[in-house]
Amino acid sequence: MLVVDVEASGTDCRKHSIVSVGALDLEKPQNRFYEECRVWDGAHIMDEALAVNGFTKEQVTDKKKQSEADLTHAFLHWSEDVQDRTLGAQNVSFDRDFLKAAAERAGHTTWPFSYRTIDIHTLAYMHMVNNGLQPPIDKVKRHSSLDLDQALLYCGIPAEPSPHNALTGALSHAEVISRLLYGRKLLPEFTAFEIPWKS
Repeated sequence: MLVVDVEASGTDCRKHSIVSVGALDLEKPQNRFYEECRVWDGAHIMDEALAVNGFTKEQVTDKKKQSEADLTHAFLHWSEDVQDRTLGAQNVSFDRDFLKAAAERAGHTTWPFSYRTIDIHTLAYMHMVNNGLQPPIDKVKRHSSLDLDQALLYCGIPAEPSPHNALTGALSHAEVISRLLYGRKLLPEFTAFEIPWKS
């Protein structure tokens, strides 16, 4: 599985740009990717998105940084050696759609990833139900409110640092996926944190 985290200048993959990508190969977790880029010319920039990922407008428009197209080509090239390129993440459709839109803007004609993905929300929801727990529900909107921080805490891992970084995001995602799917720790960054249902 290719665990990925995309940070972007907003939430719409057609109007906004990737600003960084973090990823790792779940089967070979030492095989990691992290790069940053400037936004594509004309991309919209949301202050709220920058507050989440910690970049400034000056950083995401810095002409010294590589383009979104160059980052996308670098990521796709890196992913070629990953044996299972099924994408996994929290809200993985966001990451997949941003990468696909960026690949199209970059003129990358061979899209290598499937629409079939592994989403942490689904894994955590199922794990809770299988263990006799009620996943959290938003009482007003009447749908699941199980977010990444809740999934991390459920797996015995502290909430992700703020602002978010694409690599630390990918590492957190990978550790949660390993604990939920296989019941085992994965990364040295999280060794000190025990798996709650194993203690």
